[in-house]
Amino acid sequence: MKKFLVCLVIIGAIAGIAFAFCGTNEQNSEYLRVHIRADSNEPAAQAVKYKVRDAVVQLLTPTVAACETKQEAIGQIGARLQDIERTAEAVLEQNGYFYGARASIRKEEFPTRVYDGVTLEAGVYDALIVELGSGKGDNWWCVVYPPLCFSSGGGNIVYRSKIAEIIRGFFGK
Repeated sequence: MKKFLVCLVIIGAIAGIAFAFCGTNEQNSEYLRVHIRADSNEPAAQAVKYKVRDAVVQLLTPTVAACETKQEAIGQIGARLQDIERTAEAVLEQNGYFYGARASIRKEEFPTRVYDGVTLEAGVYDALIVELGSGKGDNWWCVVYPPLCFSSGGGNIVYRSKIAEIIRGFFGK
């Protein structure tokens, strides 16, 4: 009986350690995601969401490219939240929408998502949230840090995966 209890405690400890190392919190801790929420699901609100996305990505690309850690990216982006809001509002107003925009950095739940072959599991992530108007419409999301979905290329926005490029370089593909 004593051996059985000792084995049970050891198995429980191993299971607890395995669970701790396999949990998504550690994995999610290295990513900073971006989430742009449209005002509604009306086609025009969805179309302007993509215009806002392009302007916000263009604004953030040089900032994020200079960051070496997620915490640095959070600090740099956090210092530019008003710039992000002004940029989003300018795009909205240029397109005839005056419902405003709000930007914040907070923890958010995300579903599983694949970016150019890199899978991010469902879970809670730190995220830059940009809400357009009510923020009740369908949204666009990606990863700001490390920059999985955007970089600047001659004035055009090019969506890419930095991690996939590193993996391809490592394997010579």
